[in-house]
Formats: sequence, C-alpha cells, structure tokens
Amino acid sequence: MKFIRKYWSNLAIVLIIVILTIPQARREIQVFLNQLLASTPTKVLEEDQKQLSNYHLQLEDIYGRRKNLNESKNRVVFINYWATWCPPCIAEMPDLEELFQKYHEQIDFYFITNDEPDKILKFMQENTYSFPVYFSQTKLPSVLYSNALPTSYVIAKDGKIVFDKAGAANWTSDRFTKDLEQLIAE
Repeated sequence: MKFIRKYWSNLAIVLIIVILTIPQARREIQVFLNQLLASTPTKVLEEDQKQLSNYHLQLEDIYGRRKNLNESKNRVVFINYWATWCPPCIAEMPDLEELFQKYHEQIDFYFITNDEPDKILKFMQENTYSFPVYFSQTKLPSVLYSNALPTSYVIAKDGKIVFDKAGAANWTSDRFTKDLEQLIAE
C-alpha cells in the first residue's frame, strides 16, 4: 500500500500509456479528452475578420446531389471540415448535430470531408447524425483553406468570417449561441 501511495502518479502515467497503445481504447480516450477540453469558440476581432468575396465552391453530397456555396450568399453560413478518423472531429459532432437541429432553418450548414462516401454513410447511421455532408468538387476559396481538422467557419450575411476555429469546440455554449443568434438577426 505504501508503494502505491508513493508512486501513484507514475503508475497512472504508465497505465495511460499502456491504454493508449490499444487502438480501440486510444480513439475513445482521445475523443473523451477532446470533449473535455473543447473550448467555446470566440469571435474573430472585427479588424481581423476576412471577407469571403468568392462564394464559388461546388459541392456534392453523399447521394451525388450537387450544391454550390453561391446559394448561401446573404445568409449565415456554418462550414466544418472534418473526417471520420479524426478524434477531435468526432468529439465535437454531438454538439454540431444539436446546433444543426436547432438552427438548420436559419443557417446554411456545410460539413465538408474527403472521406469515402461509404465510410460517411456508415458513420452517420451509427451515430444517427442528420447534418448534410459534402465533398468539395472545386478548389476552396483561399480564405476557407485550412490544414487542420476539424476547422469551422461561421460567415455572416455580409460575407465576413466571424468565427474561425481549428480544433474541437463547444458549439452549444450559451456565449456562442448568443453570438450566432445575433448574426441571424442582423
């Protein structure tokens, strides 16, 4: 017992390392930690907000239907780049589904991925997600390009990128939804 009390922190670290070497457990732990550490997205300072002037982005959904970002001009837009193999992406999906359910009539949502359509269908069905998933068919506008997954953008009706968040986030926080509702009302 003295041994455990004396070395408990070292034993805990060794246990975590061992668990992380098990592929099935590693992903679940990474998702849990990302959910735990997800922060509330903050607005980009007004002077740092980029303008989306080129809305041309041809997309295709998992059923082969085409859509263009041009259809969302003068609307609030939420764009999320994600992948099924990305633990931070998976961690924020329940919040994003809740956000989509609450605001899908007032905001245009685009969940963009490069995963295979069959993987997407399986992921969506297993998790009972209903948000729209798209594959980019054209080059992304430069202000919407990111190397990080997940990355999310919220674009105001005037085309300004008001939120630019890389990494998992708490998309259902009171502060974020208040800001979102303000954008909808403008």
